Amino acid sequence: MDIEWIILICIVAVAFVVLITSYICFFRIFRAPKKKVHEEGYIDIPEGEIYEMHREQITEWVLASRAMPYREVEIKSFDGLALRGRYFEHFKGAPIEIMMHGYQGNAERDMSGGIFRSRDCGHNALLVNHRASGNSEGKIITFGINESRDCLSWINFVLTEIDPDAKIILTGISMGAATVMITSGMELPENIIGILADCGYTSAKDIIKKVIKDMKLPAGILYPFAKLGARIFGGFNLEEFSPVEQLKKSKIPTIFFHSDADDFVPCYMSEQNFEACAAKKKLVIIKGAGHGLAYPVDKEHYLKEAKEFFEEIEK
Repeated sequence: MDIEWIILICIVAVAFVVLITSYICFFRIFRAPKKKVHEEGYIDIPEGEIYEMHREQITEWVLASRAMPYREVEIKSFDGLALRGRYFEHFKGAPIEIMMHGYQGNAERDMSGGIFRSRDCGHNALLVNHRASGNSEGKIITFGINESRDCLSWINFVLTEIDPDAKIILTGISMGAATVMITSGMELPENIIGILADCGYTSAKDIIKKVIKDMKLPAGILYPFAKLGARIFGGFNLEEFSPVEQLKKSKIPTIFFHSDADDFVPCYMSEQNFEACAAKKKLVIIKGAGHGLAYPVDKEHYLKEAKEFFEEIEK
């Protein structure tokens, strides 16, 4: 066999391995799980022992939110997806919190407690399902890249369909926090008065590499395949934006919450985001809570800090 053919075969074989590995990484990380059909009344509780101890509280929040009056809302994303949410108006003319949930979560599961926390802060709440989540369309999760563009669309919805003079607060947990932090560095209307970022990561790269390491796999080798898979099969640049870089451009007052016991998104990531933030800011560390559980673990402290921060920026 000619050397040229051997070289060609080797190139094709390498390309095939790269392509397959990139697709596997894409499928495992960015492809949303197939949505399950549940019986009426089903309540989605996150998996894991740390969430089981809060099952009663989460269930109570979900059932209470379902019993409250709300408005079903829908927008079209920049790329044509139907994105859906629920608007809870507690007080006419009050600030509106646009709430963004976590990775592979949904608005009801992750943010029902936020409805009551926002009410206690004197705010209304718009809970939105990210693309590929809940009853929104889509199949690909982009770790805040396209979700931040969707956040801009939700802001526009509030100003055109609810109240053109509304004061808006962007609220997010985990990937939702990353989403609103990315949004903070974009060109925003003056209506945006604040951000609440709960247990958000510094960048998609950082959290993906951290999770790969937790799986005892070589992050330095696999991450480039994940990035390539996002580009080829997802059509997005995983490193186009990052929370920690966008915060350097932010002018929006931001309160950061995190737990010192979070073993999924480490607390140091919020500390780094806090340090990077160029706007008025506050960092609140909750003791002993697992990932995304800072509020249910210490509602009194969480609410006190949030109310004080919002009261100051709403003056």
